[in-house]
Amino acid sequence: MRPEFDSIKDYAEFCKYYWYREELIRICKDHGLKADGSKIELNKVVEAYFSGKKILPEKKKPAKKRKATVTEPALDTGLIECGFTFGNRFREFFRQQTGEENFKFNVDMVATVKAVKESGDESFTLGDLLDIYYGKKVYATYDKSALQWNRFVKDFCEDEATIAFSERLKAAAALWKIVRESDMKKEYSRELLDKYRDVISYETYM
Repeated sequence: MRPEFDSIKDYAEFCKYYWYREELIRICKDHGLKADGSKIELNKVVEAYFSGKKILPEKKKPAKKRKATVTEPALDTGLIECGFTFGNRFREFFRQQTGEENFKFNVDMVATVKAVKESGDESFTLGDLLDIYYGKKVYATYDKSALQWNRFVKDFCEDEATIAFSERLKAAAALWKIVRESDMKKEYSRELLDKYRDVISYETYM
């Protein structure tokens, strides 16, 4: 089973286990470390902690009040300056820039916008965001480990052997809890189901 954080000896051991973003935030706060950002950023803070370096919380600067807003966005328009959102206005802007009729924001664009807003980076433009879309630049990447649970429950529900559980999502969650708190691969398999069937049956119907 997954040990308490303070009993883990090094970062390699820490990486054997699955940690939710909320757990990483709590760990960082408890140890006086920087406790905001994506899971990738929080993991880097924890990695630095195990190497003997403390990444401390940043002092937030008060947000500047803007007197004017941008009416027509352009490639050199600052993302923060124009009050960027993932709504129709900016989807239409990027549809025109890319020529793609059914333009969709990708996950790295979402992660980048979040990081830009959190850091208050006023130099980042809509043109930079377009470069993120085309893969020409990297600013912040989507934490793909967050998809592990989605993949796990999808594979669980696609296995005909799990039809026996009337509450399949609850059963999948019970099995996932076992996996995430261990150093096992964070993947579903029939062997895993067979090994812990009694345990998850108890957790599901207790």
